[in-house]
Amino acid sequence: MGTMTGKRVLVTGATGGIGYETAKAIAKEGAELIIVGRNAEKTKTVAEELKTASGNQNITFLLADLSSMAAVRKLAADFLAKYDRLDVLVNNAGGVNMTHEKTVDGFELTFAANHLSYFLLTNLLVPALEKAAPSRVVCVASEAHRGATIDFADLMTEPYSSFKAYGRSKLANILFGRELAKRLEKKRITVNSLHPGVVSTNFFAGKPGIYGVIGKVAGVFMISPEKGAKTSIYLATSPEVEGVTGKYFDKCKPKIPNQQAQDDGAAQRLWVESEKLTGFTATF
Repeated sequence: MGTMTGKRVLVTGATGGIGYETAKAIAKEGAELIIVGRNAEKTKTVAEELKTASGNQNITFLLADLSSMAAVRKLAADFLAKYDRLDVLVNNAGGVNMTHEKTVDGFELTFAANHLSYFLLTNLLVPALEKAAPSRVVCVASEAHRGATIDFADLMTEPYSSFKAYGRSKLANILFGRELAKRLEKKRITVNSLHPGVVSTNFFAGKPGIYGVIGKVAGVFMISPEKGAKTSIYLATSPEVEGVTGKYFDKCKPKIPNQQAQDDGAAQRLWVESEKLTGFTATF
């Protein structure tokens, strides 16, 4: 019997890197695990791999391209049609885009996939999290937020800069976690965000120019996805953080994020803007 036996956990972006290691560790602790991926064949294969690697057969998958708000809504609907409760949601999916790309909704891809998907999916799954309370939401952010600012006149980062867009999306993750934690505190749903570390995944693989150089140089200092997943696993499973909410963690310890990430006014305004962009209005 693992520490998560009887718990149901949903992990997005679980087909590789940190998400895969997070899912594997949670499965090893006995949780019922649902992973989310984009590609049907790959996600199905990974679900089978996770069963073998963890010794836990209670693993299924759902499919969604989280850059599409319609796909996020369908993912939530698919989950709620099958399950009544959710103990832990790990918002892990995300990435950095070298070039300016727009989603089917007309949003800048980095902001949509890294922030708006967290916002919409989490809000749509609140009823299931409420049924399982005390429950948890874990949001993978990044120390990349430190050089970033939220410019409410330019959420989509135009002209486009991949560094700026990525940092802004990760700052948005922390602000979202801060505001959501306040809104859900009375429902006994905790919300925390984290920095996974500079992880050696395919994040920089094949990227042009400066990113390729960063990837090669930083490779010396990078940690494995297994180590990178430690704080996500800790926040999803550890009894030590029961009831802890609205914090930002690094190396399994609370850390103070940058000044704007602590700005309640910015967190509230981002919430309002995110509601407008996603068409979701919270009742809590």
